[in-house]
Amino acid sequence: MLQIPVKEGENIERALKKYKKKFERTGVLKQLRKRKQFIKPSVERRAEIIKAVYVENMFRED
Repeated sequence: MLQIPVKEGENIERALKKYKKKFERTGVLKQLRKRKQFIKPSVERRAEIIKAVYVENMFRED
């Protein structure tokens, strides 16, 4: 559970901003989106290899 300490007289929008940033850093939303559908390990690995080849080609062009 996320807890955001709010000081006396602090703006509520600032507290919400702190909450959103903290929530984003925990990675809960990413995890939920990833669990939404199952991706086979072989497909996941293939995507990693394709991405690695793409990045390698980008560095070679420079």
